[in-house]
Amino acid sequence: MKRFLLYFAGLVLLLTQSSCGYNSMVSKDQAVKAQVGNVQSAYQRRSDLIPNLVNTVKGAANFEKSTLTEVIEARAKATSVQLNANDLTPENLKQFQEAQSQVSAGLGRLLAVSENYPELKANANFQELQAQIEGTENRINVERNKLNVVTNDYNGYIKSFPNNLFAGMFGFKEKPYFEADAAAQKAPTVQF
Repeated sequence: MKRFLLYFAGLVLLLTQSSCGYNSMVSKDQAVKAQVGNVQSAYQRRSDLIPNLVNTVKGAANFEKSTLTEVIEARAKATSVQLNANDLTPENLKQFQEAQSQVSAGLGRLLAVSENYPELKANANFQELQAQIEGTENRINVERNKLNVVTNDYNGYIKSFPNNLFAGMFGFKEKPYFEADAAAQKAPTVQF
């Protein structure tokens, strides 16, 4: 009987010291969800800028229609793939990243092809939109990095003892990190 009381007292002490971490797990989980929303917001900003950029570029004579079509189609596909913060799985995150990387590739081609059009490069609207797209790409990168920071904090918390015991009981699972596109692993070749 004494041994049972000792174990019970030890368990009570453990629970009162850690308070089972439930509230902290909820708080950290919500931080990850909020940051997913920030990432989506940054991507939405880019998506909102694309029609203005495309319309400005359309004004340039003889511009490659296939490039414009690719950008428009990639944007449509990317906006159809939503990242649900409540269902943040590696598969869903990868699908979202793939759709967004197609938009990035299309924008890159659009801006590269625009180099062949001096009248377009001199267009003030085009220059302003190009600067906004570049700024938005920077914002996207910052938000993705912040997502990985809060995800790391959450994952570390639910995996540490004794929180790992309670995380499983309460259904808190590890969240995936935002990873670089596979194509980004290879450095581009620059030729002059």
